[in-house]
Amino acid sequence: MSTEARKSWTTSVSDVEEADVFIRGYSLGDLIGNVTFSAATYLLIRGQLPTPGQAKVIEAILCSVLDYSLKKPGTVAARYCVSGNPSMVAGLATAMLSAGEYTLAPDSAGLFIRSTYETHRKADMSIDECAEAAVDEIRAKKMRVGGFGHPNFKYSDPRAQKLKSIAMDAGVWGDVCEWYEAVHRAFIKRVNKPEMAINEVGMMAAILTEMGFTPDEMTGLALLSTFPGVVAHISEELQSKTRIRTIPDDAVDYARERKSLADDMSAAGWETRPN
Repeated sequence: MSTEARKSWTTSVSDVEEADVFIRGYSLGDLIGNVTFSAATYLLIRGQLPTPGQAKVIEAILCSVLDYSLKKPGTVAARYCVSGNPSMVAGLATAMLSAGEYTLAPDSAGLFIRSTYETHRKADMSIDECAEAAVDEIRAKKMRVGGFGHPNFKYSDPRAQKLKSIAMDAGVWGDVCEWYEAVHRAFIKRVNKPEMAINEVGMMAAILTEMGFTPDEMTGLALLSTFPGVVAHISEELQSKTRIRTIPDDAVDYARERKSLADDMSAAGWETRPN
C-alpha cells in the first residue's frame, strides 16, 4: 500500500510550512493587510477569492446580527454561565450552543429555499404560480418555513431589507432570492398574515444560497456575525463581578404544595422507617 493511500486526513483549506502558512494556496503574509476579513472568510469557506461585490455582501452579512441585547437566548445563557464560571471561552461556547432551530441559525431556511426551488420552480410557469404551488404543499404537510416572521419587526425587517439592497447593488441577487420572496408573498397571502416579514436570518439564507454556500456554512457565518456582541456581553458580565446569577423569585411561579414523604412512600408500597 502506498503512503498516499494510508493517509487518513485530506485538506485543501490551509498548509503550514517551516517559514509560512498558506491559506487556500495563498501566503498568509500576503493576505494580511491586502485582503479584508470578509474576503478572507469567503476565500476560506468557498475556496476562491471573492469579487469585490461578493466580499461586500459577506461584509454586510457579518454585520447583520452583531447583537440583540438580552433578548437573544444565547447571550443570556452566556452571561449566566460566566457568573458561575468566569471564563470567556465558557461563555462563548454556551452562546454558540444556544443557536439553532428557533434562533440565529439560517440552515433550516437555506435547506427550505434550495429544496423548494429545485422541486417547484418550473421554467414554463411564472415564479408566483410556482410559489403558490409550493405554499400549498407546505401547508398541506404542515412544514415550518424558516426565516418568516419576527417578534419585533412587522411587515418589514430593516436589517433584511438592507441586506437585500446591498446584494442587489453587488450583483449577487438572483432567481433564488426572487424565489424566496415569491414564496413569502404566497405564504402571507394564504395565511392572511401580511405583517409576517422576512427576517434577517431568512434574507441571509436566501442571499447565501444564491452565492453557493451550504446551509451549514450559513449557520457558521451567522455565528461569526454574532461573536462580537457575545464577547462584549461576556466582558461586561465579567467586569460587573456578579456572582452566580439566579432567577428572581418574583419571576417564577413556584409550586407551593408540601407533601409527606413517609405517607406517600407508604401509599406507594415502600416499607418506611420511623424518623
